[in-house]
Amino acid sequence: MVKRLILVLGDQLTPDVRALREGNRETDVVVMAEVGAEATYVDHHPKKIAFLFSAMRHFAEELRRDGWDVRYTTLDDPENAGTIPAELLRRAAETGAREVLATEPGEFRLIEALEDCPIPVHQFEDDRFVATHAEFERWAEGRKELRMEWFYRDMRRKTGLLMEDGEPAGGKWNFDHDNRRRPPKTFRGARPMHFAPDGTTDDVLHLVHERFPSNHYAHGDFWFATSRGEARRALSHFVAKSLPEFGDYQDAMMRGEHFLNHAIVGLYLNAGLLGPLEVCRAAEEAWKAGEVPINAAEGFIRQIIGWREYVRGIYYMQGPGYALRNALGHERDVPAFYWSADTAMRCMSECVGQTMQTAYAHHIQRLMVLGNFALLAGVSPQGLQDWFMGAYADAYEWVMSANVIGMSQHADGGLMASKPYVSSGAYIDRMSDYCASCEYSVKAKTGEGACPFNLLYWHFLDRHRERFGNNPRMGNMYRTWDRMDDARRETVIREADEWLARLDRGERV
Repeated sequence: MVKRLILVLGDQLTPDVRALREGNRETDVVVMAEVGAEATYVDHHPKKIAFLFSAMRHFAEELRRDGWDVRYTTLDDPENAGTIPAELLRRAAETGAREVLATEPGEFRLIEALEDCPIPVHQFEDDRFVATHAEFERWAEGRKELRMEWFYRDMRRKTGLLMEDGEPAGGKWNFDHDNRRRPPKTFRGARPMHFAPDGTTDDVLHLVHERFPSNHYAHGDFWFATSRGEARRALSHFVAKSLPEFGDYQDAMMRGEHFLNHAIVGLYLNAGLLGPLEVCRAAEEAWKAGEVPINAAEGFIRQIIGWREYVRGIYYMQGPGYALRNALGHERDVPAFYWSADTAMRCMSECVGQTMQTAYAHHIQRLMVLGNFALLAGVSPQGLQDWFMGAYADAYEWVMSANVIGMSQHADGGLMASKPYVSSGAYIDRMSDYCASCEYSVKAKTGEGACPFNLLYWHFLDRHRERFGNNPRMGNMYRTWDRMDDARRETVIREADEWLARLDRGERV
């Protein structure tokens, strides 16, 4: 007699995920399903869909080998009910189960859908993270500003990672100052490990190509790991080949170098194929063995137990309304070139083109190119979040809301960041080789061929002066603006307005 169903979602592909730990192999049935509602609620990159479907199918087989009764629904199953709750009801009718065990989803829309399901669903907190919800809320209580650096230090103390006798290894908590080098022109990063699709993945790729044709995202050249064993190999490859130089160049951007020395393990972490401490300890062990410098190990570990844990804490603490915030009142549609890469701005065409091809871009490309432009141009933060959610293979709402709404677009009013992450073209020029081949001139501040980032930067500061004029971290920017003569400021605003009008008309910009 079946007692309960155990729901395993596509980002919960971990053998000891909480719902499975609470279950009983002898009497409970695992439910997994590829459903249209999850594949279409945003315009997902087909490689993201293929990765998750293939990883789910591989994980289902792993569970079966481990003795579980798994009822798996493929997307093309004629009986597919189309949504997760509907699939639970179908399987409950099939098995006689009257209760569902679930691990808390990473998106409030699914949490709420399970709460509203006609069959009782017990949602356990997802404990595959370093910080619990309660721990994060205790840390945040009473703080006016929720700065990641202070939270990160607590996570270092909790885990013991890169700690020596209670103090940070190397005498500093943060070696970010050493991680901003621009690579030499001859630099070539070590590419992430590629995996040839097996029969299961080939079946998924055929299905995705048939069901999710795309006019912008690429289908071919699929090489992601789709099992825990492959993901571990990808991690070992990164630690051996890429981590030694990861720190130095982690903020750099180069034409034709899609990955530099980045790990490309975020999608495996976020789907559950790897665990955060497993990944961090691999980096720490390489540092202890003298195989990587401390700035590389620390910078990598900070992204995981610092930033990743922090944005998750913000998401759950702030609740479902957080993703709807728009403190700056930005309403412009996401420009068409975010789906085509057809723009004269070399930095944007490179980052969008890479995203379309690989379903990946690293953190500086996302924040200081794609996000920076959207913020300067006044793009709707909700529209931009939907774009990020669809474009990247590692994207789920718990990841993207704080990253886009808070960090990138300052739409939370400054809860996460003390100032907006905006820059002129000079920053992009310093950290990349994009500007040298751009149709616009990064050196030109106004006039024909002036870099749009230069015009829009001052336009942004001017239109939001009431909010940011007294911000101590932005004082130098406003003093520089105020030192310009009136005619120069008028020219900047007029040319920025004209450029945005061309954007709104759908002209190539």
